[in-house]
Order: sequence, then C-alpha cells, then structure tokens
Amino acid sequence: MEELEKLVIYKQYVEMVYYTLNILLKFPEKEQFNLIQDIKKVTYEGLYQIIYAQKEYNKRTRLGYLNHLDANLKMLKVLIRISHKKKYINSKNYLAWSKKIANLSNLMAGWIRACLTA
Repeated sequence: MEELEKLVIYKQYVEMVYYTLNILLKFPEKEQFNLIQDIKKVTYEGLYQIIYAQKEYNKRTRLGYLNHLDANLKMLKVLIRISHKKKYINSKNYLAWSKKIANLSNLMAGWIRACLTA
C-alpha cells in the first residue's frame, strides 16, 4: 500500500470528493460553468495540497501546503453555504458536507501541530 493511501486525511478527503461529485449532480445545469466549476476546482486543489504535503520532507514547505489546504477548505465552506442559500442543496446535504469539511479541518490541524512539534 502506498504511503499516501495510509493517511487518514487522504482517505477522508477522497470520500469527500466522491460525495461532492454526487451532490453536484443535483445542481441546475445553468451552474455547470460557474459554481459547479468553482467547487470542483477548490476541491481538487485541496487534494493536490494533501498529496504535495505528504511527499514533502521540508517542514516549512509542508506547512505551506497545509496552509493552502486550510484556505481551500475555508473557501469550500463558503461555496457550500452559497449552494445552500441558493437552494441547490437541502439542509441535510449542507450539514453532511459541512461535517466532512470540519473533520478534514481537524485532521489538518493535527497534522500542522505534528509538523510544528516535530
């Protein structure tokens, strides 16, 4: 098993990607090139940050990737809130999606603490 696939944050992030792609199918077609694209872009960028951070040996550079991941998760929260306000997703989906992001944020914060204390 590859090192990356052993990371809990990676596994949970990939699950969130699948969830995101399924939820985006509920969005109106008129958002195909707007909100949907923005959500996909931010979601995939977060996954790249996890991969880059896992591959990085320099702590400072790794922290930079994790800070970018933090920004991506915050932006994703905003985009999800917009989706809910526009009624593209229901409250149940909003809460489930938000919970996934909160869990990822907690895992990321733990990874950052580990980098700072190591």
